[in-house]
Amino acid sequence: MARQLVLDLPIRAAMGRDDFFVSQANAAAVAGIEAWIGWPLAKMLLVGPEGAGKTHLAHVWAAQSGAVIISADDMSEDRLPALSDAPALGVEDADRIAGDRARETLLFHVHNALAQRGAPLLLTARTAPAQWGLTLPDLQSRMQQSGLLALSPPDDTLIAAVLVKLAQDRQLALTPNILTHVLPRLDRSLASVQTFVAGLDAEALTTQEPPRLKHAKAVLARMGS
Repeated sequence: MARQLVLDLPIRAAMGRDDFFVSQANAAAVAGIEAWIGWPLAKMLLVGPEGAGKTHLAHVWAAQSGAVIISADDMSEDRLPALSDAPALGVEDADRIAGDRARETLLFHVHNALAQRGAPLLLTARTAPAQWGLTLPDLQSRMQQSGLLALSPPDDTLIAAVLVKLAQDRQLALTPNILTHVLPRLDRSLASVQTFVAGLDAEALTTQEPPRLKHAKAVLARMGS
């Protein structure tokens, strides 16, 4: 069958609480997010590797708290008033602004404005603040005062659940033989699961067929699994 051109269209991921699978790898972080009303100093850091579920958990929290979610890279002077007045605020990838004095200063001012009102603040990052390389000492001290929730490396149960969930987001039906073949061959990271599902979707689209084992094998071969 001739292969077809695939358009790289955005996929809307399911971000509700019921769509977040809890396992031993993330149970403590989920419990900490759901107990947000009792956070010390009304702020918390959620840390974990790429694809670990930080964005999903941040949106779960936003649905519960009414928070505004923004990437730290998108913080700008003109947004300072709105962010400072938010009922609650989630700042994603806060570690990525380290070394950018202007954005570090903006985050510092937003943090202080929220703290004065007791408005909750959630920040996500790959690592703890001591490893970010912040250049603003006052911001460094504020970040180190935050509570910390960590997403552990995914276990096999979580890998399987996320594989099925991401496939459902793309309306892909994974057959039992695909799951049986793929699960032991994927790296134990959620990033590898994301890469596989995106590749499987593209493979199925180009051949205009439902996902089959041959597609899964082709994607795994390209990934080097």
